[in-house]
Amino acid sequence: METQIDDSFWLLALVSKCKAFSSQEPIFLLLSLFLAWLAIALCYWVYPGGPAWGKYWLKRGTCSKAKMIPGPRGFPVIGSMNLMVNLAHHKLAAAAKTLKAKRLMAFSMGETRVIITCNPDVAKDILNSSVFADRPVKESAYQLMFNRAIGFAPYGVYWRTLRRIAATHLLCPKQISSTEPQRLDIASQMVSVIACRGGDYFRVRDILRKASLNNMMCSVFGRKYDLGTSNNEIEELGGLVAEGYDLLGKLNWSDHLPWLANLDLQKIRFRCSNLVPKVNRFVNRIIQEHREDQGGQIRNDFVGVLLSLHGPDKLSDDDMVAVLWEMIFRGTDTVAVLIEWILARMILHPDIQSKVHEELDQVTGRSRPLMEADIRSMVYLPAVVKEVLRLHPPGPLLSWARLAITDTDVDGYDVPAGTTAMVNMWAITRDPQVWADPLKFSPERFLSKEVTADVEFSVSGSDLRLAPFGSGRRTCPGKTLGLATVSFWVGSLLHEFEWVRCGHEPVDLSEVLRLSCEMAKPLTVKVNPRRR
Repeated sequence: METQIDDSFWLLALVSKCKAFSSQEPIFLLLSLFLAWLAIALCYWVYPGGPAWGKYWLKRGTCSKAKMIPGPRGFPVIGSMNLMVNLAHHKLAAAAKTLKAKRLMAFSMGETRVIITCNPDVAKDILNSSVFADRPVKESAYQLMFNRAIGFAPYGVYWRTLRRIAATHLLCPKQISSTEPQRLDIASQMVSVIACRGGDYFRVRDILRKASLNNMMCSVFGRKYDLGTSNNEIEELGGLVAEGYDLLGKLNWSDHLPWLANLDLQKIRFRCSNLVPKVNRFVNRIIQEHREDQGGQIRNDFVGVLLSLHGPDKLSDDDMVAVLWEMIFRGTDTVAVLIEWILARMILHPDIQSKVHEELDQVTGRSRPLMEADIRSMVYLPAVVKEVLRLHPPGPLLSWARLAITDTDVDGYDVPAGTTAMVNMWAITRDPQVWADPLKFSPERFLSKEVTADVEFSVSGSDLRLAPFGSGRRTCPGKTLGLATVSFWVGSLLHEFEWVRCGHEPVDLSEVLRLSCEMAKPLTVKVNPRRR
């Protein structure tokens, strides 16, 4: 049976011993309080996994015979929060390797218990378990209304309603197919903008981000803009999205050290409170315009689809704002980040770029632009996309967090309710026990005729050796649309141009982990036209 130990009981007991001193010298009372607090903190800290896990084991009682999950102790009070900044996926992978805890490792983020795995089998058990169907909601996510959207909504009736709406109406095959002309138009605009560079060097990230934002504006709000010109509305939305990325990507101390919550030391709550009214005004304005312009006809964008719903699927205006805001937010970043990584790899490996060019010429020739239907006839380009996803997963760690609803067992260890679970996909895809020669960039691994290879290897979540979009109940609902967009746009950019590096500068593959894992140094490129 769990032994309930209240921190305040120990503090009061120790302070009472110093009552005689405190009546004469108040400083002794303060010193006693500090020493009592320090003693308790050290008692928690000595356990594997650090203070949050030590608190759990002390409360559970010393008579327990359950195995303790190995993990770093970190520091008293804060635990291993230092591992969660500056490339957390690298640091956690190194810690798991050092402690021989790649299958399952425990660590503490302040008062938050966390487990993490670098093993595909354990990852599958976690991500496909109904026990881990919930998500830990960060303060910034709650403040930014994401607790009412698909990604962070609590597991339950409302969340299942959102998933059904997404699968049946917003992100169904029919809806994705209907937006093909839009993706073709934006790809053509990108080609025109790049061609106007006239052989000069340029930062491709700027074009990709604007194209991704334009694409989502069209899909979600029905707004169409010219990629080569500036527009106040899209500039406004771009600023809102950039601020949201920064807020959601920060490690908020208040999420894990509740006694700091009222202080707002990082100004995250303050910034969220400034951002949300702007988002509400922006999205509500477009919703109202749709209501006024609809005239009995259902528009094909997400706003129009949501307004057309009735019965149990009908959402309130506040919920519509949250869902639409999340669609813009999540759909913009990943596409641009992934395409930049793919182009960087094409420049770094010109032999592989030549193979993609050869396949494109075989499928379409050079007399016409690439069409989305052409992608279905290609095998090497999809293999390139998969290989980049393997080496550079956009969400290597942070987007994988799950929350245990009840006490459970993971890989033979007891895991209590309220524990956050993570999967380090970056570590899995670089594990030599999982992938042969894992650091080598080789799309051929997905095309090999060997028995151990799988030409039809799926990245949709069924195989946790490579599941960049998640798995189980919380898998990314937009993965099919995202992959279709990335594959077609990459194919179009490679069909139209040969991509070369900036002078003699090497391609810098250094990472920075914000909301997504992106290139630390924006890719600067030059292109040579392939089609005249």
